[in-house]
Amino acid sequence: MTTLSVTEEIERLQARVLELEHERRHLVAIVEIQQEISGSLHFVDIMQAIARRLGEAFGLDRASIFLAERNGATARLVASFEDPSIRNYVVDLNRYPELRRSMRDGVTVHIPDVEQDAAFAHLKTAMGTRRVGSLTVVPINWRRASIGAIMLRTFRDGTPFSEGDVRFCEAVANLTARALRNAHRYERLQQRVAGHPVMTTADRERATMVAFLRRLLDEFAARSRTRGEESLPRASADEVERLVGVALTVIQQEASSR
Repeated sequence: MTTLSVTEEIERLQARVLELEHERRHLVAIVEIQQEISGSLHFVDIMQAIARRLGEAFGLDRASIFLAERNGATARLVASFEDPSIRNYVVDLNRYPELRRSMRDGVTVHIPDVEQDAAFAHLKTAMGTRRVGSLTVVPINWRRASIGAIMLRTFRDGTPFSEGDVRFCEAVANLTARALRNAHRYERLQQRVAGHPVMTTADRERATMVAFLRRLLDEFAARSRTRGEESLPRASADEVERLVGVALTVIQQEASSR
């Protein structure tokens, strides 16, 4: 093995070590994000935690999370790394073609060099002032539908996004989608409980009993209006008692299963 080949082998191994270290940091960041968002079921807190983690992990100029609006023409900025006070700001998607495309098509949009991209020619001065390097927009997809997106901007003199970094951000977007779904379910449950207090077992039994009796009497009245209870023979009276017991058992079971 020549001196040159040994040098090349050392450089290759060093590059591989750096790559593995980079992947390790990604895995650690994923675990930390999962731990942080699992501590809250309020979507605003979850979104802000994710934006902050991404901004800190990559030293970003911007890390923002948008949620789609029903009209498809606007999106709502719900979390921002550079300005945590921004929580509910509506943006026109015509001003952000990369964001519109990502949310419309459900695909990741990665622009390695914003200054060299023709789509940002009209913003070249502003991007230069902020020293913007690359731009990445990752969709937040849920059940084949795009419900939002994560927008990330690096500094020009910062470390550019690699393919591994983009895949990491896509994994975070998947976590975000699941966290949003859980938070949505929790908030819907809270609303239902607030509007309809939780019923006790006794309450459910009474409600079921009333509904049963009302249905039974309505059916009985519709079929016969001439028979009286006093005409029942003893055997029939015993049968009625037995049916009442069966009905009460069914009512208790029905109430406990709700």
